[in-house]
Amino acid sequence: MTRYVALLRGVNVGSGNRIGMADLRRIAADLGHDDVRTYLQSGNVVFGADDRAGPERLAGDIRRALADELDLDVAVMVRSGPELAGLTGGNPYAAGQPEEVKMLVAFLAEPPEADRAAELSVPGGETAEFRFADTGRDVYLHYPDGYGRSRFSNAYLEKRLGVASTTRNWRTVRALVDLAAGG
Repeated sequence: MTRYVALLRGVNVGSGNRIGMADLRRIAADLGHDDVRTYLQSGNVVFGADDRAGPERLAGDIRRALADELDLDVAVMVRSGPELAGLTGGNPYAAGQPEEVKMLVAFLAEPPEADRAAELSVPGGETAEFRFADTGRDVYLHYPDGYGRSRFSNAYLEKRLGVASTTRNWRTVRALVDLAAGG
């Protein structure tokens, strides 16, 4: 049994794609997952699943269940607890950064094509920085001036990289690591 974290893209922001966390927990449990927990209202669910399932299959199962039961078509990215913990140890911006809200991670549905990843750049005039994690499926982001008004947004990443993405701030990533570890 492995602990996994599913990250749903674009739920409970604005008026679209509304989902209650109780519904999300129920759906995950109905799929046969154990010790299901949610974090915040932004579509983060932590659960135990068979080691052989694999993140891609788990993401597909959750996405289909959301579509079938709630008529929601949202991208779902799944990472194992150990993968997520590895991300926290590899953040190049974490040292000396007291403001966790200025550090984020973009979780990609799959690694982007190499040429698209190589061509990714921060829009002119922005102070944001980025670095791909070793997996190629995650991007560390740092926004010294804050994320709220940056043009280097999740939508920008998706367009430039050609893959679905969802972004979480560093505080949320650390909390999900703790939940996946049984905290």
